[in-house]
Amino acid sequence: MLLTLCSAKPSKRKHYTPCKNIVLYYHDIIYNGTNAANATSSIVAAPQGANLTKLAPQFRFGDIIVFDDPITLDNNLHSKPIGRAQGFYIYDTKNTITAWFSFTLILNSPYYEGTITLAGADPALKKTRDISVTGGTGDFFMHRGIATLITDTFQGEAYFRLRIEIKFYECW
Repeated sequence: MLLTLCSAKPSKRKHYTPCKNIVLYYHDIIYNGTNAANATSSIVAAPQGANLTKLAPQFRFGDIIVFDDPITLDNNLHSKPIGRAQGFYIYDTKNTITAWFSFTLILNSPYYEGTITLAGADPALKKTRDISVTGGTGDFFMHRGIATLITDTFQGEAYFRLRIEIKFYECW
């Protein structure tokens, strides 16, 4: 009997339905030494001897960037922000462009009020990437789920925009 239990095929995973979905746009303008008025992110640590106004060569390995980026409901950088994304990302791989994100969406608008905390690996060359939603406050109190990141536009080292599709599977 024990042998039968051990060799049984695992059952299919239960399909979960999100209790809440939202789509937001994250706009990142990296400081390059000349755009201080418009920059929303900055390199704060880099490989030894590196210039803090230019991303490191060879997959940006070792760069640490902090950000305070606007969040909008559409993909227009000039739309009225509904909040800010505040946190950091670390380029952590030597053989491809991959970053590790940790940030909080701080939302303060007629649409959403509260925070959403996210963290996870971002293999930037993939079309879609999932990171964890680990919690929230306000409208998102004790919410957990998955945020799918999609690079909506990329303008070299100057600007990139992410479409963030958040699916909450735990809603209180």
